[in-house]
Amino acid sequence: MRDKMGRDIHYLRLSVTDLCNLRCVYCMPKSGVEWIPHGEILSFEEIRRLVVLLAGLGIRKIKITGGEPLVRKGVTDLIRALKALPGIEQLTLTTNGILLPEHLESLIQSGISAVNISLNTVNPDRYALIAGADHLREVFSGIRMAAGQVPVKINVVPIKGMNEEDILDLAAMAKDQVAAVRFIELMPIGQASAYEGISSREIIRMLSDRFGLMHALGHNPDAVQGNGPAEYWSLPGFAGKIGFIHAMSAAFCAGCNRIRLTVDGRLMPCLGGQEGVNLKTSMRRGANDVDLIEAMKAVIEGKPACHAFLDETGSQPRVMNSIGG
Repeated sequence: MRDKMGRDIHYLRLSVTDLCNLRCVYCMPKSGVEWIPHGEILSFEEIRRLVVLLAGLGIRKIKITGGEPLVRKGVTDLIRALKALPGIEQLTLTTNGILLPEHLESLIQSGISAVNISLNTVNPDRYALIAGADHLREVFSGIRMAAGQVPVKINVVPIKGMNEEDILDLAAMAKDQVAAVRFIELMPIGQASAYEGISSREIIRMLSDRFGLMHALGHNPDAVQGNGPAEYWSLPGFAGKIGFIHAMSAAFCAGCNRIRLTVDGRLMPCLGGQEGVNLKTSMRRGANDVDLIEAMKAVIEGKPACHAFLDETGSQPRVMNSIGG
């Protein structure tokens, strides 16, 4: 389905839980968050119903997010069920990697297409500072196990005063063991508003100074499986690729292809901006499929031309763990 700007909306980011086994400083406040009661989150049956309808509107690719999606019991069964639906061509997962070693075999059997692993440092002390505890050993184990079995991408959020020292070492992971290391500009959502990100332009300069002249490859080149806005570059002697998501310095909204379904059932047209519509409430009040489809169409057609992050009111108050970044 196309929105009012003519963009082909075919990619759904689906949050299956707001729970997480980390407490990253740019995601959750120090005081913690109020978890959504289990009865208020979408059941697997409700998720399947909504995805069937969205597939009918043209959704072909799904990213499973959280919170940390692997903490939700039975998530691999959900992945298997969604992957089998008519029209769904690809289903991928974003995870912090801690539970990946114990779930990887089930994920592969469920038909997972690729795995994105969030990793902001290679230093145990800095990992604990950013994430609340040191789980680097588990994360690296998950990366090693997954590499070679499914496409793997490492997601890095560069933050001034926190992980500048790790940028070169993180990029170097793309030399031989992962398909891509992607640097994602910090977006002012919830707690992240208190921190200052590092622009893609600055990181490109750092990598070029250290590893040699970078060559731009564009969006999703061969050997990098992806559905989103990342732009990929190659480096001399690197088997893998380096990706950049310029959310702030060069908004990619003109080519945005996604909508979001939050853990509590809200269909959102954009990560930064409009609230969308609560499909869970409609379902539980007895809405039929026609009613739900009309609500979905309204959200897609009303997708904003661009996010509001650069406006004075651009900081989003919602906590990232409930949206599914």
